[in-house]
Amino acid sequence: MTPTRMRTTTSFSMNGSREEGSGDYARSGRAAPTRRFRPRWAPTLAAALLVPLFIAAGQWQWNKASVKAERQQQFDALASGPAVPTPAGRVAAETLRYRQVVARGTYEPERQILIDNRIHQQRAGFHVVTPLRIEGSDVRVLVNRGWIPGPAERERVPEVATPRAPVEVSGQAIVPTSRFFTLKEEISDGEWPQVWQNLDMERYARLAGFPVQPVVIQMSADSTAGGFVREWPRPDDRRLTNLGYALQWWSFAATTVALWLYHGLRRKP
Repeated sequence: MTPTRMRTTTSFSMNGSREEGSGDYARSGRAAPTRRFRPRWAPTLAAALLVPLFIAAGQWQWNKASVKAERQQQFDALASGPAVPTPAGRVAAETLRYRQVVARGTYEPERQILIDNRIHQQRAGFHVVTPLRIEGSDVRVLVNRGWIPGPAERERVPEVATPRAPVEVSGQAIVPTSRFFTLKEEISDGEWPQVWQNLDMERYARLAGFPVQPVVIQMSADSTAGGFVREWPRPDDRRLTNLGYALQWWSFAATTVALWLYHGLRRKP
């Protein structure tokens, strides 16, 4: 038998030189290699877990920004109205939220607290929160008198001067957030806990043992009722940061999908 002779395809380049062994798929009838979508199970499982997580995280940040924007609109609308007197009886928090209020009474420094880890101009300190007994009533309203610097020794509690005579406090009514975890702590050995990490209104009323309005008066800058540094944050503080985080999480989701699609395309044999 005559051995089969291998056929070598010979082609010529544009300059006339010979190029042997070049593949001519059109002449040989073979199609060029293609890709088909065959995703592996491990990347698919990872994408199925990560993409919903990234989308949910972005939506959470977006919702936080939306809530802050709504609160700022409400804040601006109510803050521009005339000041109202703080009622002598307890009222619902929403009746006073963001309103300009005036309260006349006497401070009770024995139940004063210092809210720790409050920053002003990159310096740590405290917010001074003092109960004011409303004139002609046994109801108190808490007054945030502003920021004071913390001492160099963290274990030392700073001394705070408090007026003893009746005062008239003007400011804006704020409803403190309750979205934090607080260990249940009672008064030990009759000693009042002066330093708090957060203002928990329910805990305060329980430990103090007297009725408290469900709002805190953030003392206005022009009030002369014994205030300190008063630069209050806006309700929409860091809103743009929340929006940036939302877009970042959503970009992670889009990148994950793109990588899954890219690596799922395999060369067809």
